[in-house]
Amino acid sequence: MRADRLLSLLLLLQNRGRMTAPELAAELEVSVRTVYRDIEALGASGVPVRADRGPDGGYSLLDGYRTRLTGLTEDEAGSLALATVPGAAAELGLGADLATARLKLEAALPAGLGDRARRVAERFHLDADAWFRDSEPVPHLATLAGAVWRQRLLRVHYRRWKGEVRRDLEPLGLVLKGGIWYLVARSGADIRTYRVGRVLAAELLDGRFERPAGFDLADHWRRSARRLEDMRLQGEALLRLSPAGLALLPAKFGAVGRLAVEGAGEPDGEGWATVTLAVEAPKVAVHDLLGLGAEAEVLGPASLRAAVAEAAAALAARYQPPYT
Repeated sequence: MRADRLLSLLLLLQNRGRMTAPELAAELEVSVRTVYRDIEALGASGVPVRADRGPDGGYSLLDGYRTRLTGLTEDEAGSLALATVPGAAAELGLGADLATARLKLEAALPAGLGDRARRVAERFHLDADAWFRDSEPVPHLATLAGAVWRQRLLRVHYRRWKGEVRRDLEPLGLVLKGGIWYLVARSGADIRTYRVGRVLAAELLDGRFERPAGFDLADHWRRSARRLEDMRLQGEALLRLSPAGLALLPAKFGAVGRLAVEGAGEPDGEGWATVTLAVEAPKVAVHDLLGLGAEAEVLGPASLRAAVAEAAAALAARYQPPYT
């Protein structure tokens, strides 16, 4: 571990120039005292580290010194696939490998390209987590990732909405969607998707498995997501919306809301427009449409209009005085 840290320290000084001990300690996630010891160790090994005192001081390498120890380890190379989502890399236990891999890549680039890469990293950031939701605990993610990587059989204790089950799985891949991790795995003849946050226990089994010939994780995920979307949307609602309701539709219904607004009819004399919105099962649709409040009127189908009217009447009756 110390050898890896010394190399990271050396690459930091080479890539970024003069840095203070507190800055180095923050980057390496160690104490300032440890940085002092590591600087001494680098000097003793022949690395020309210069220490400048004063308010603008810090540590730097003598001009012209560059190390060529920039080869990537297997774990570091594997972590580069997650370079745009460092939070995900950390959850998978690859945070330190990714940080070192980045430093090695910067060191290997010509000076101009290295500076450009750093500027891009300083100015653009990808945050894969969803808004207004705490991160889901995934204590068994590293175990699942290890099983995926090494093609190891896996036994999980899993919580479904119908109850808990135990399954022996062939883990094929992990997907991060909207800040939530999913495991794609083969169970018997079926390939299924499991939410990692619902895995209560995970155990590596003896033996390995062969991946299905031609299996493509990204393609499988796209097709599964499309099937889920088709199953989720079970009908259409004809709505009359105020200008505020039209503006609210994409925020509440996402892509289907945007499509409905794009196909809206011409506003009437009151500024209200008619749209056709894809909706889920009737009970879910009633709940969702009530969220539009007085900015929407359900015109059809008749059964959905009646269900929304009934729910609205029950809500109004609950708030009639006297209050209890």
